[in-house]
Amino acid sequence: MIKYILNCKNNHEFESWFSNSEEFEKLKKKNLLECIFCGSKKISKSIMAPMVSSTIDSSVNTEKKLRKERENLIKLRNYIEKNFEYVGSNFSEKVRDIYYDKSSKKTIYGTTTLKEREELAEEGIELLSVPWVDKEN
Repeated sequence: MIKYILNCKNNHEFESWFSNSEEFEKLKKKNLLECIFCGSKKISKSIMAPMVSSTIDSSVNTEKKLRKERENLIKLRNYIEKNFEYVGSNFSEKVRDIYYDKSSKKTIYGTTTLKEREELAEEGIELLSVPWVDKEN
């Protein structure tokens, strides 16, 4: 596994894991990489220094950290599922209703297309993309 710090065309910075460097290049070539903040498909790697480990303990620690991060993402998913209403692909319509009705305190989650996210951003509606970790895997 290899971790890259990635940048999008809008200067958002985020991390992502890949099985190897070829996997990153393959996904980039197929235009399958996406900024977690704005959905931009123009992604590049930041300059990074490699982390060289000399003991087995450091790989065990890395695995423990990854498991902890996964647990945190599952907790976040559980919180969202418990406290937010799922609106599916109607998200952009529903979020506009809430945004323009300032008295609404409704919390929702769902899915959008890149185009819908861009349109919402143009209207001043900020969204947060959350990595949706599979609970079973």
